Amino acid sequence: MRAVSLAVYGLKGDILKKMLVRLLLLPLRILYCAYALMLFIAGMLCVLPLVAFFSLQGAAKGGNRIYRVCRWWDNAWLALIGIRSSIVYESAVDPGRQYVFVSNHISYLDIPMILQAVTRDSLRILGKAEMAKWPVFGFIYSRAVVMVDRSSVQGRSRSVRELKSALANEVSVFIFPEGTFNETGRPLKDFYDGAFRIAIEMQTAVQPILFLDTFDRMHYSTLFSLRPGRTRAVFLPAVEVEGLGPADVGVLKARVYSQMEEGLRRYGAKWIR
Repeated sequence: MRAVSLAVYGLKGDILKKMLVRLLLLPLRILYCAYALMLFIAGMLCVLPLVAFFSLQGAAKGGNRIYRVCRWWDNAWLALIGIRSSIVYESAVDPGRQYVFVSNHISYLDIPMILQAVTRDSLRILGKAEMAKWPVFGFIYSRAVVMVDRSSVQGRSRSVRELKSALANEVSVFIFPEGTFNETGRPLKDFYDGAFRIAIEMQTAVQPILFLDTFDRMHYSTLFSLRPGRTRAVFLPAVEVEGLGPADVGVLKARVYSQMEEGLRRYGAKWIR
């Protein structure tokens, strides 16, 4: 009994020590998040005129230039807040080939990581339409992504047409097949069909990417959980769609899901319970 009591007291002591450390570090964390926010806003105001100008140059030429400017902003912001990206290629990615890029979605930092991982300018990202309501940022966002309103059939259809049009014009697309943050404790949420249907219809290979550390750098529950450190993006082998038809959407989706789930477990993703 005495040994058990000592173990319990020891456990309580460890918990109290961790709480004390967190309390002492709280002011530093608040200052760091405020610093990161101010830099983000400053960068946003710097790129705003360029985005406004390039948006007048058409969806193709102007869109590519907007992505390039956003990548400069992204590179500078991440470097100044102490977040360094590391890209791992389990399989080579052809820079001259189009892909339907897909990844897991676990943090707000997944968006900056897209621009770190996929460095080509000829890219269009599918994003939530409600983000366009944010002041200033919404203007940039609306000109940098293909927006989707999942609550509207017309909105979903329009976004699919835009993504297919991008692929038809030799521009790759990026889609989060989970649709929103994965808060399940499983490696992945269930996937929507859209990315895989588009890949088959346009006969474009699916390129899975794993974002492994964005969960640790910024938890999905709050913007004020941001912390510096490494973020890894892992390119898994591309999944070919040659010969697949409309009836194979479920098969393709299951194949990509299985590959990504296995990869997340293999790399020890921290959110898996």
